[in-house]
Amino acid sequence: MGEHTDFVSEKLVMGILTSRTDRLAELRDLLCGIWGESDLETAPVPFDYTDYYNAEMGTPIYRSFLSFRDLVRPEDLPSIKCRTNELEARFAEEGLRKVNLDPGLLSLSKFILATTKNNVHRIPLSRGIYAELTLQFKDRDFRPLEWTYPDFQSRENRDVLIRIRDLYKKQLKNLSPS
Repeated sequence: MGEHTDFVSEKLVMGILTSRTDRLAELRDLLCGIWGESDLETAPVPFDYTDYYNAEMGTPIYRSFLSFRDLVRPEDLPSIKCRTNELEARFAEEGLRKVNLDPGLLSLSKFILATTKNNVHRIPLSRGIYAELTLQFKDRDFRPLEWTYPDFQSRENRDVLIRIRDLYKKQLKNLSPS
């Protein structure tokens, strides 16, 4: 029989979609005020993988990523997603989202996104939040799965996550007793 142990803390990564790049600095400051200093931030790049968000957010839409220096407990993912939903509502204009926040947890072996939408490949956590295994790390690369969103399948975004994984790996090494 296996013994239960505490989970290893993981890297919080925030995927940001927005049509209001003029408010990114304000959003970044809020996110860092909640989860601590960032250790990697990408410039916004055009998001043209789908038109799913266009009617609500307007166009053009941009994607950026932010990762946080302080590691988080995996069991905190539902509360993190609930908090990002509150922030999305705060940035809404006339009842329409202008910011979509996708919190994810990055470990050495995988990248998991939090979502409020149930599906066959999503695992219920708590508070109406599900976890989706979005990418697996294998053979020195993040590998998409059949349900991985197209933007997370892209080479550019997977390269960003590899950079964040390298930061995380160094953090874990520094936490380990020598």
